[in-house]
Amino acid sequence: MDIRSLLMGLGFALMWSSAFTTSRMVVIDAAPLHALAMRFLLAGIVGCAIAFALGQRPRLDREQWRATIIFGICQNVIYLGCNFVAMQWIEASLAAVIASTMPLVVALAGWVFFGQRLRPLGIAGLVAGFAGVLVIMGSRLSGGIGIGGVLLCLVGVTALAFAALTVRGASGRGNLLMVVGLQMLVGAAVLLVLSLLFEPYRFNPTPRFFAAFVYTVLVPGLVATWIWFMLVGRIGAVRAATFHFLNPFFGVLIASALLGERIGVWDIVGVVIAAVGILAVQMSKTRA
Repeated sequence: MDIRSLLMGLGFALMWSSAFTTSRMVVIDAAPLHALAMRFLLAGIVGCAIAFALGQRPRLDREQWRATIIFGICQNVIYLGCNFVAMQWIEASLAAVIASTMPLVVALAGWVFFGQRLRPLGIAGLVAGFAGVLVIMGSRLSGGIGIGGVLLCLVGVTALAFAALTVRGASGRGNLLMVVGLQMLVGAAVLLVLSLLFEPYRFNPTPRFFAAFVYTVLVPGLVATWIWFMLVGRIGAVRAATFHFLNPFFGVLIASALLGERIGVWDIVGVVIAAVGILAVQMSKTRA
């Protein structure tokens, strides 16, 4: 792996992990589904506008539209919607750690339900990864966090893993950025309906909200997505996904630095075990 790919992977992991802290800032001052719908509306408009300027057009075949809609619902509505709502009751660092288990959930489901081969290193990684998350959850639950928020995060990461397993590439005709923008608009449309039907409107226009909201739209929403697909193009999806092992570290550290969330001894132990497990699972795929 060359130095540029390494820097791209580190940058993606850092930006992806920071999204949980800024999302936590957003939901403190605004209704989560309303805020998330607006985030995807703005990001989708910007993404599609840039794609259109680059000559890309929303001409998708049936398979691409299917993948776009499924990803838009699973990733943007269920996964991020559950995380935004959950962070009203749980800390951003815990949400980041649970979300970082997505490679573990994908590997486990592929092994159990889809008959995908998993090497001994991968099996050991699964055990270690989930054990590390359980250590963190156990220490946080003893401190009185909301179990409802944890369950929402688990539903979200399961939905994202389902999308990853059931949908192969949405774009194969040079219109990737357009597809990304359309996925965000799909999420915005569904979330807007859900927010109007089920969520009381709440908005406190603080400087913290506007700074966190703009950052969330531009950096994790657009820049991180762009870097991710560039990285996949350089080194492949399996090797690129190896950088997910950094997400528990970054997620906990950023939440502690910006939100003052407590880091206990068991949190450190759990993060190390989970990160090693994620790395082992991805290394077993790379070797395969």
